[in-house]
Amino acid sequence: MNETKDIIRDLRTKAGLSQEELAERLFVTRQAVSRWENGDTVPNTDTLKLLSKIFDVSVNTLLGSPRKLICQCCGMPLDDDGNISREPGGDFNEDYCKWCYTDGEFVYKNIEELTDFLVGHMSNENFPPEQARAFFEVQLPQLGHWKKREG
Repeated sequence: MNETKDIIRDLRTKAGLSQEELAERLFVTRQAVSRWENGDTVPNTDTLKLLSKIFDVSVNTLLGSPRKLICQCCGMPLDDDGNISREPGGDFNEDYCKWCYTDGEFVYKNIEELTDFLVGHMSNENFPPEQARAFFEVQLPQLGHWKKREG
């Protein structure tokens, strides 16, 4: 697992930015960038959000993926920034996959609609539709999106 210091340095280098140039974009000193890249400190939350925008990666990725993200609507692992949803302004929304939450809106209007979709796409000879439906009917209500709607 990469550390935040290595990730920031690698992203900065790939973007062709000097420490000074990155510092200017973040409204911090070059020394602050140097301290992050040496592992002396870690950027604060607001700075991590700015770095996320500048480099187009999630905050979770910047932190070395310490959290195992799963979509709080369908349960899919979010192990790649390409699967993570975005808000209309382009910011990452690390709670949902891009298939459940798109352009600021949820694709599935209710849990039954999602269950039907998942059963249709996930069932096979080793995971028959009845078994798939029973599995999703137990698992989906435990996810944050559906818990919020019930409560």
